[in-house]
Amino acid sequence: MTVVTRFAPSPTGYLHIGGARTALFNWLFARHHQGKFLLRIEDTDRERSTDAAIAAILAGMKWLGLDWDGEEFYQFARAPRHAEVAQQMVAMGKAYYCYMTPEEIEAERAKAKAEGKMWKYDGRWRDRDPKDAPAGVKPVVRLKAPREGETVNKDQVQGDVVIKNEQLDDMVMLRSDGTPTYMLAVVVDDHDMGVTHIIRGDDHLTNAARQMQIYQAMGWDVPIFAHIPLIHGPDGAKLSKRHGALGVEEYEKMGYLPEAMRNYLLRLGWSHGDDEIISDKQAVEWFNLESVGQSPSRFDFTKLESLNGHYMREADDARLVKLIAPLIEVKLSRKPDDAAVALLTRAMPGLKARAKTLLELADNAAFYVMRRPLPLNDKAKKLLEEGKPVLAALLPLLETASDWTAHALEAAIKAHAETAGLKLGKVAQPLRAALSGSDVSPPIFEVMEILGKEETLGRIRDNS
Repeated sequence: MTVVTRFAPSPTGYLHIGGARTALFNWLFARHHQGKFLLRIEDTDRERSTDAAIAAILAGMKWLGLDWDGEEFYQFARAPRHAEVAQQMVAMGKAYYCYMTPEEIEAERAKAKAEGKMWKYDGRWRDRDPKDAPAGVKPVVRLKAPREGETVNKDQVQGDVVIKNEQLDDMVMLRSDGTPTYMLAVVVDDHDMGVTHIIRGDDHLTNAARQMQIYQAMGWDVPIFAHIPLIHGPDGAKLSKRHGALGVEEYEKMGYLPEAMRNYLLRLGWSHGDDEIISDKQAVEWFNLESVGQSPSRFDFTKLESLNGHYMREADDARLVKLIAPLIEVKLSRKPDDAAVALLTRAMPGLKARAKTLLELADNAAFYVMRRPLPLNDKAKKLLEEGKPVLAALLPLLETASDWTAHALEAAIKAHAETAGLKLGKVAQPLRAALSGSDVSPPIFEVMEILGKEETLGRIRDNS
């Protein structure tokens, strides 16, 4: 059997982080088994589905690096097929036309509410002859669900989920206007797409029994279900906007790397011993449904940031420069030219070791490519109030320096400080302020080497 999984988001908004984890689990399971991972856009809600949301979902999937096999499917385009199956079920005696009017349904619901009960369709048209249908009423098509026995879902995460059939009513599969309901459309699409494993959030757990009844009525193989717990916020409540970013595109804007997000989402509800740093190769090799937990996971931004810092340190320097270039362009109101890109690439080993997000990296890197005179923050201004004479005394030494390497510069400045009777910090801090415009920077001798002699001397002269 070829394993086939799918991710089936509704394009009514952004790609939620919980949906991204569901997509990741499906992608990993398919890749682990050398199977297929499919993408289906469930756009049957025409009022709420938007092209912008579809674009956001596709962009989010691509940013995360979750490639799908073949073209994406669009559920709405398959509505005629869904209706065809409903009519086929009527012909087979597995479904029937129900002529209960909206007014009758509303009256029954109101009566049940007054009695403190949950309303459930009573099956009044289940065995009636359509010839008894009232004039002018367009029927819905309902499943003729089994009334006795149990429907058992051998869920790969939740264990056996048993529902007594008497608890389920004859659900609507085709509305009176001929459009399919979600329950029918999902089953038909999953069957036609050859889906073997349905991995989704446990908010769909109660849907599984109803969907299984459609499979069984049609004589189709029932896929294997795996319902994964939802993601909660740090406070244990269901993840919502108040906890911070929710859409995948927001995490990209916040400066996280896709490989860090993949690793972090993998560890939200799935474990492999004590391993925290898990490469894509390892994830594909190790992933299984048995290691998915049954309890909700808590989203922790501190852990995500720490993990992102690890992947930043591992990332290719040129790639990081490319990623922060648009951020620096905004800061400087100009696009970094080739010389600036080359300088940032040289500086990247020292910069990425101290940053946890791309936003932080861009903030820390911008001073390298700023035009003189540099803007100074308040702490830098304060350092330079006392440090200008120190820099003026240091200038002649640097102007005559022939070896412009970090090691040689450090040795020369240390010797100068000793001769002047100063601690190294009394020289290095005003030097840092003049070269970076701040009181913090990468190691200052490394900064000097990367800036080069001419730029370094120019920045010192601006502030001495």
